Amino acid sequence: MSEFDVVINFFKQGGVFLYPIALVWIIGLVIGIERFIYVVRVDSGNKRIWATFQPLFQSGKFQEAMALSNDSETVLSQVLRYGLSRIGTARRRDDIEKALEESLIEVIPNLERRTHYLSALANIVMLMGLFGTVLGLIHAFAAVAQANPAEKASLLSASISVAMNNTAMGLIAAITLLLMHLYIETKTTTIVDTLEVASVKFLNAIGESLAQNAAAATAQRPGGGAPGARA
Repeated sequence: MSEFDVVINFFKQGGVFLYPIALVWIIGLVIGIERFIYVVRVDSGNKRIWATFQPLFQSGKFQEAMALSNDSETVLSQVLRYGLSRIGTARRRDDIEKALEESLIEVIPNLERRTHYLSALANIVMLMGLFGTVLGLIHAFAAVAQANPAEKASLLSASISVAMNNTAMGLIAAITLLLMHLYIETKTTTIVDTLEVASVKFLNAIGESLAQNAAAATAQRPGGGAPGARA
């Protein structure tokens, strides 16, 4: 018997309630696969673009970093673009920090979108499997009570098969969706932490650049030498 025949027999022996369970499972799988592809692409894109951003920040080349962020569609570029756009107009470091926080507030919901559906659908298919199990057992006891003694064994076996198949289907679907939810949620948390770390490093680079510019301006002013120095 082929694997396809096994699946067909499983659904035939499980009753009609297996079909809505399978439908909810398929919906969850589609959401999970879409979210998985999205977070993996975002993570790889952020790592790739940060390898280019970091040397620019360390050398104070913020104009080049701004041009790079405009050409990139990664989430990290979107976050840093807010801060880079405020460098010329911001009077304090806090202004740039607020711009980065604003960008994170905008980006994080996109990263977490539809992920919570996976845990909800996992609970739904588990309950649906339990409901199908209860219906199968009810049908089993009703069949045994009304059937002829010669038919009781076969009817009881068929009804218990319906109950157990619903239990198995519900558990398989729930475990699959919960594992997908766990991985995607963990990956999303890692991406958010990476964005926050990159924002802090960017702010530190801005602070160092401002301090160096201030020191250079002080040194160029008349009398800007060492304290207490006299002509």
